[in-house]
Amino acid sequence: MSDAERVFDRLDRLLDRLEQLIPEQPMTEPDWNHRAYRWQGRQLLPIENMDRVDPDSLLHIERQAELLERNTAQLLAGQPANNALLWGARGTGKSSVVKSLMTRFEDSDLCLVEVSKKDSETLPELIALLGGDDRHYIVYMDDLSFEADDESYKSLKAVLEGSIQAQPQNVVIYATSNRRHLMPESMKDNLDSHMEDGQLHPSDAIEEKVSLSDRFGLWLSFHPFTQAQYLDVVELAMKQLGLTMDEQTTTEAIRFATQRGSRSGRIARQFAISRLGMKKDA
Repeated sequence: MSDAERVFDRLDRLLDRLEQLIPEQPMTEPDWNHRAYRWQGRQLLPIENMDRVDPDSLLHIERQAELLERNTAQLLAGQPANNALLWGARGTGKSSVVKSLMTRFEDSDLCLVEVSKKDSETLPELIALLGGDDRHYIVYMDDLSFEADDESYKSLKAVLEGSIQAQPQNVVIYATSNRRHLMPESMKDNLDSHMEDGQLHPSDAIEEKVSLSDRFGLWLSFHPFTQAQYLDVVELAMKQLGLTMDEQTTTEAIRFATQRGSRSGRIARQFAISRLGMKKDA
């Protein structure tokens, strides 16, 4: 993290603490006639225009999508289902896989509730609220990570496992993150580990950091695409926009990804959109 990013991060946390000093607004009765919501300020706010993702557009992450769909099907069938952590490189489809569930299970009573890290401290209230409804809910936490001095992760940790309040059977938590353990790991943490009777005993700091992600029953990893996989996604994205691939376009797509230092579904879609703009200007 750069010095500028550290400054902004500290400012964000300062603003969060100032907001905590503002008297809380009483919780109002939610409008239960929607399928997508945002949990903000202890209120369940409906999302009118949900970002929909076609499951068939998830190239080269079919295995991850299938495992999450299977887990979600268990939830809808009233069976035990795991909370899930989708982790890996940026732009590789973690969020898209979660959003695609709303299309895959279009005819069900599945609902999606987006929760930011800032509002994670009120997760117990949200879980209790959703548990009182008859529908099934995915609590969606995107791009989740915590800094070493951030105590807000403890609310999430308690909700996942550890609280005396049981998680309702109609609710699961799906989180995406670039970090496998959601918290930064330092060299000092490893140096504090020790050997005892021929076995490695991790330091208390490592145990604390691993214990959060360890409470997710389902881990799905996402990795950068190979060049061939990236070009497959470029071709699909261009086809969806009414464009075609040729040798020159392939070369430009590779150059586009090289300039950004990443081959991913996000980069592929950005390239296709840029080509659409060039076509309209022609």
